[in-house]
Amino acid sequence: MVDAVVLAGSPNNGPLRECSPVPYEALIPIGSKAMVQYVVEALMLARGVNRIVVVGPREELVNCFQDSRVRVVSSTGGGLLDNVQRGLKELPGARRVLLVSSDIPLITPRAIEDFLDLCRDQEADLYYPIIPKDAVDSRFTNPVRRTYVSLKEGIFTGGNLFLLNPEVVSRCLPVGEQLVAARKSPLRLCRLVGLGFLIRFLLHRVTLEEAQARVSRLLGIRGVVVVSRYPEVGVDVDKPVDLALVARTLQQAS
Repeated sequence: MVDAVVLAGSPNNGPLRECSPVPYEALIPIGSKAMVQYVVEALMLARGVNRIVVVGPREELVNCFQDSRVRVVSSTGGGLLDNVQRGLKELPGARRVLLVSSDIPLITPRAIEDFLDLCRDQEADLYYPIIPKDAVDSRFTNPVRRTYVSLKEGIFTGGNLFLLNPEVVSRCLPVGEQLVAARKSPLRLCRLVGLGFLIRFLLHRVTLEEAQARVSRLLGIRGVVVVSRYPEVGVDVDKPVDLALVARTLQQAS
């Protein structure tokens, strides 16, 4: 069993502000629910997930979840990694924690279970999913605007789940903050790991194994990349067009 931290503290002061006036992105309504509720409900139904901590606006969220496994705590008002630490403090004794962003309302219990199953095959401190572009394209008829990276094995987008060992978080924070800040820019990410790596990346000669090894050395931990065939892991809501796609998809599924 693993525990989970859902990060729901991002203020709604970006492109999604034109879709809803709510103060936090996690509270943006989709149908009859707030966006974060879809994520938490998927976690509650996923096999292998135990305690769930939601880090965000506590006053607005505390009445959204009635299950005793779900605990809502106030976000720090700081950065993303500050909120990660805030959530981990509520899970003493946890050996593995699943970090989940609140902006992936299409996530399903089966997608979560598949990711956890893939992680069980390898021993690591940090597990990160990537999704092949063809898996995304086959799931959605209209093109999905995502940040893609071309590696030797194919074209991939990053997921919005992490499985980690809480004990390594503190020593990863300095470099982790840089990686998080650069996560939407493949070129910025590659600059962090060296010019030679950047050149090979631009020539599409970097393999998954090489990318995994370089980031592991950079963070000083054992990191593993797993390939998920579930596009719901990678389709997040950053822009109004994303919100429209998600709302349409959820309505069709209901």
